[in-house]
Amino acid sequence: MIDIKQIDALDEIKNMPDNSIDLIFSDPPYWTLNKYRAIGTTTRLGGNKKEENRDESKWFETIDENELFEFMCHCYRVLKNDRHALIMCDGQTLRWVLGYAEEASFNYYKPLVWDKVYQGMGYHFRSRHEYIVVLDKGKNRKPKNLGLPDIITIPMIKNNIYPTEKPIELSKLFIEQYTEEGETVLDPFCGGGSTMIAAKMLNRNGIGFDSNIEAINLTKDRLNKIDNYII
Repeated sequence: MIDIKQIDALDEIKNMPDNSIDLIFSDPPYWTLNKYRAIGTTTRLGGNKKEENRDESKWFETIDENELFEFMCHCYRVLKNDRHALIMCDGQTLRWVLGYAEEASFNYYKPLVWDKVYQGMGYHFRSRHEYIVVLDKGKNRKPKNLGLPDIITIPMIKNNIYPTEKPIELSKLFIEQYTEEGETVLDPFCGGGSTMIAAKMLNRNGIGFDSNIEAINLTKDRLNKIDNYII
């Protein structure tokens, strides 16, 4: 079962029961996005057209440093013992995610590199990677494949249908690595729904939140078409 809801992630995760989730995989909308919004980026709901990107009504909301810490604390609380949260971030926000990890009670944390193959936008050493921080709540449940490297090479999506959309293959890799069929995957900032699609494809339960109705409608539409969806 996949449960998608339009709601603020921080409001909803507070109400979730303790020890109820098997895996969290999410890319929070960090406050660092805001400084790029005056010059136009693809991290807007309006797409990549410059005129649309300057329309503030099309910007999705971001979270600040305090909200990130609160979010990570709740991630720890709702995870079952010996389970994992994977939080995506870039080089600017990595230090906050790592700094908050121990404070939020996670007993181990490791940043992985997602090599996106293609360069992103920018003007100075354009980035072709992001980080995925693995956070452990306990460690007795080992991942399926102990031979994977800490650099994950999966091409980024070109001509994405939703800002900051992630490849379904990326979500599938970690869902297969850390969960069994019938277990529950949470994405509190589900965006275009890649993690929820991957969960459904792999016969996992999925719970996804997003405060934006466009994201929710897109995710529901993609889930309804999943049998015909080509990766």
